[in-house]
Amino acid sequence: MTQARAHVPPGARRHDREILALAVPAFGALVAEPLFVMADSAIVGHLGTRQLAGLGVAAALLTTAVSVFVFLAYATTAAVARRVGAGDRQAAIRQGMDGIWLAVVLGTVVAAGVLPTARILVELCGASPTAAPSGATYLRISALGIPAMLIVLAATGVLRGLQDTRTPLYVAVGGFAANAGLNVVLVYGAGLGIAGSAWGTVLAQWAMAAVYLAVVVRGARRHGASLRPDLAGIRACAQAGAPLLIRTLSLRAVLMIATAVAARLGDTDIAAHQIVLSLWSLLAFALDAIAIAGQAIIGRYLGAGDADGARAVCRRMVQWGVVSGVVLGALLVATRPLFIPLFTGDPAVRDTLMPVLLVVALGQPVAGVVFILDGVLMGAGDGTYLAWAMLVVLAVFAPVALLIPGLGGGLMALWWAMTLMMTVRLVTLWIRARSGRWLVTGAVRA
Repeated sequence: MTQARAHVPPGARRHDREILALAVPAFGALVAEPLFVMADSAIVGHLGTRQLAGLGVAAALLTTAVSVFVFLAYATTAAVARRVGAGDRQAAIRQGMDGIWLAVVLGTVVAAGVLPTARILVELCGASPTAAPSGATYLRISALGIPAMLIVLAATGVLRGLQDTRTPLYVAVGGFAANAGLNVVLVYGAGLGIAGSAWGTVLAQWAMAAVYLAVVVRGARRHGASLRPDLAGIRACAQAGAPLLIRTLSLRAVLMIATAVAARLGDTDIAAHQIVLSLWSLLAFALDAIAIAGQAIIGRYLGAGDADGARAVCRRMVQWGVVSGVVLGALLVATRPLFIPLFTGDPAVRDTLMPVLLVVALGQPVAGVVFILDGVLMGAGDGTYLAWAMLVVLAVFAPVALLIPGLGGGLMALWWAMTLMMTVRLVTLWIRARSGRWLVTGAVRA
C-alpha cells in the first residue's frame, strides 16, 4: 500500500482529495435523481407491461422537458465557481439567484405547454394505442412538478459553485425516500395506479425545491446578496446558457430518437428499453459525479487565474473516469440476474434485456471519459464548442438509428448505435481538451 502511494505524485494526491471531497457527495445526489424514475419503473412495472410501456414514453418526454434546461445547473455552477475563485462570494450568490429566477420563469412556461398537450406528445413519440392512455396520464400530472424540478437544478448549481455538494446529497436522498414511499402508498394503498406514481413524484419534487430555496435564501442574507429578480442578470444567465441549451437539446434529441425507434419495435422492446435507459442514466449520473466536481474545481481554478492547476485537475479526472467506467461496467454485468426481476416479471422483456446490458457495460469506459471532459469544458464556460460538438454527434447518430427498424434490427442494434454516439462524443471532446483553448482565466469568462 505504501509503495503504491509512493508512485502517486503529491500534486495528484492533493487533486484526489479535492475531487473526492466534491465527487462523493455529488455521486449520491446524482444517483438519487435517476432513482426517481427507476422507482417509478419498478413500481409501475408490476402493474403490467402496458403501464410500463406508457411510463417509458412519458418519462422520456418529462426528462426531456426538464433536462433541456440543465444549463440552469451547469452554467450556474461554472459562473458561481469563478466568482468564488476570484474571492467575491456576494457576487457569486447574486449570480446564482438570477439563475433561480430564470428557472421559475422557464418552469412555468414549460408546464403550461405540456399540460394540455400530454396525449398528443405521447402519441407523437410512438406509444402504442394500449400504452398511450397510461403515458398521457403520467405526463399530464407530472407536468405540475416541472417548475420545482427547474428550481432544484438552478439551486443545485448555486451550491455546487460554492463548493458544497453535501447539501444536494441530503436533499436528494430525502426526496428519493419521500418519492418511493409516496408512490407505494398512492399506487397500491390508494389504488391510483400510474396516476399515483406521478403524484408521488410531483409532491417529492416540490418538497425538494422548498428545501433548496430555504438554504439559498439563508446564504444570500448572510452575505448581503439581493433576493429580488434582476432583469439584466436573468437575461445574462439566459444568454450564457444558450449554447448549453443547444448542446442539451441535441443530446435529448439523441435519446428521444432512441426511444421513438424502440417504441416502433413493439411494446416488449420499449418496455425493455425503458429499463435499460433507466440503468444507463443511473450509470451516467454516477460517472458524472467526477464531472460535477470538475465543473466546480475547474471554475474555481480559472477564476483564481490558475490555468496550470486546471489542466492538472483535468488530467487526473480523466484517469478517474476510465477506472470508474471499467468498474461500473463489470458491476452491471455481474449483477444482471439480481436486478432484472425487480423491474419486470415478463419473460419476453427479461430475455430482451440480458444481451443489451452487455453492450451498455462495454461502453462504460468510453462514457467515463466523455462525462469527465464534458464537465471540464462546462466548468471552463466553453459552451459554444460543446454546442457545435453535440450537433455533429446528432448528425452522425440520427440516420444510423432511424435505419434500424427498416433494416430489421432490434434493441441490440439500437444500443450499438448508442455506443457509436458516445464514441463520436469522445473524439470531439478529446480534441478540444488537448488544444488548451478552454483555459480562459478570470472572474468572468470573456
